Amino acid sequence: MGCLGNSKTEDQRNEEKAQREANKKIEKQLQKDKQIYRATHRLLLLGAGESGKSTIVKQMRILHVNGFNAEEKKQKIHDIKNNIKEAIETIVAAMNTLTPPCQLACPANQTRIEYVLNQVNQKDFEFPSEFYDHAKILWQDEGVRACWERSNEYQLIDCAQYFLDRIDVVRQNDYTPTDQVRCSAHTHLHLFLTLVFQCKLNFELPLSHSMFDVGGQRDERRKWIQCFNDVTAIIFVVASSSYNMVIREDNQTNRLQEALNLFKNIWNNRWLRTISVILFLNKQDLLAEKVLAGKSKIEEYFPEFARYTTPDDAIPEPGEDPRVTRAKYFIRDEFLRISTASGDGRHYCYPHFTCAVDTENIRRVFNDCRDIIQRMHLRQYELL
Repeated sequence: MGCLGNSKTEDQRNEEKAQREANKKIEKQLQKDKQIYRATHRLLLLGAGESGKSTIVKQMRILHVNGFNAEEKKQKIHDIKNNIKEAIETIVAAMNTLTPPCQLACPANQTRIEYVLNQVNQKDFEFPSEFYDHAKILWQDEGVRACWERSNEYQLIDCAQYFLDRIDVVRQNDYTPTDQVRCSAHTHLHLFLTLVFQCKLNFELPLSHSMFDVGGQRDERRKWIQCFNDVTAIIFVVASSSYNMVIREDNQTNRLQEALNLFKNIWNNRWLRTISVILFLNKQDLLAEKVLAGKSKIEEYFPEFARYTTPDDAIPEPGEDPRVTRAKYFIRDEFLRISTASGDGRHYCYPHFTCAVDTENIRRVFNDCRDIIQRMHLRQYELL
């Protein structure tokens, strides 16, 4: 009787069989997900505000994820127009705040300044033709230009000159920017962005990468720790041209010094002591312009530069001015001084000179980095 009481019905047996099969499928999927997770290179983009991190992500999209969709391309046109508006507004607003102030070369342009300061911030501003007329004439005023040349004394987006020089192009109804121009557009959005893409290492199968971009402003950095888990490598991005600028957060701290301090904190962070850093010394084009202009000397902000000599391992770009070579290697060595002073052989720093708005430059640099990233990944899972 007891045996008969414990016998299972056919429905119960079928249900248990179905449950076992479901469990096997779940376990198989978990194993597959684990393999995919372990095979993915997780790259964390870090750096101070306005270093060019988001532009790096845009370039990865162009190179490995089919670029921008139609809606994004439309939004980029609006972003570019906003860049022109923000640039001319910022410059003319700064003219009277500088010491000494900048004066208009043509006093009649004061009405144009009043238009810019009073009209462009209206809700749903539609960029009428008169806006472009006023902005173009103001940009041609020598007093406005003089204020722009002192832009290190206030906060101005890097792409200001680029787009102000192209007002007549941008204002056209059929204006369609190239991908490289889209990368130049600046936005102030502080978002946590994740980009997943695949690329090949030599002639092997495509490798999966996840790139995480988090805001670089001071108030955004508290979010970084949630990204530290299982990171393959850190890509630390530096605005090399920022040696004569101050951060937006306090308008006092030197931007390059802020980047050095941040790099030191990351390099010595106890959660990252085994994670190597790929150092992108970014905005080399802007650095070269500043050095060759000679108006803001690096030694005025970093006195040790006066005693610095170009190192033996320096490899200048073809036709590069020796002054530019010396400047960019000085900045490189300031970061390497931090990594070598406190390194314990568990992680390394790999510097690269970059220009994030140049797609071919980023393609070449990332190709150079992929073997390094693969080695870091193998070491992460003790396969090397």
